[in-house]
Amino acid sequence: MKTEKNLMDAFSGESQANRKYLAFAKKAEKEGFKNVARIFRAIAEAETIHALKHFEVAGKVGSTLENLETAVEGEHHEYTKMYPEFINAAEEEEQKKAKTSFEYANAAEKVHGKTFEEMKKMVENGQDVEDKDAFLCPVCGWVGLDPAPDRCPICNTPSKSFQKF
Repeated sequence: MKTEKNLMDAFSGESQANRKYLAFAKKAEKEGFKNVARIFRAIAEAETIHALKHFEVAGKVGSTLENLETAVEGEHHEYTKMYPEFINAAEEEEQKKAKTSFEYANAAEKVHGKTFEEMKKMVENGQDVEDKDAFLCPVCGWVGLDPAPDRCPICNTPSKSFQKF
């Protein structure tokens, strides 16, 4: 069905626009254009609204258990196939920054996958996960639960830089 493909293409485009505009906002802020940055962020959030609606209408949001199964599969693909291939290509092409970026993401995806697997087991048993703070490393994307380590286990960033959820 063409509409289903269009919904997923729109989801992809709107999702990428959100991330792109957030990157543009960071750059504008660094260059001293705080109001340009603010408007980039507002429009980025609008793109998120579009993306989420397209994804929902396409029927891609299931039960929490189904969503966790999808998340586990996605993370597994990323750390077993996608990123290892990307790392090898970057190494062959001597693209050190890209290789490091891929290696950080790959290591973080393994942690994400394990976290989703643990949550899936809990949900299968009708239980929610424990009420703990989650911490995000702003450099590599590692996510862990309380207690936070002193430094990121992937990239060694100090915990004072972590974002708390």
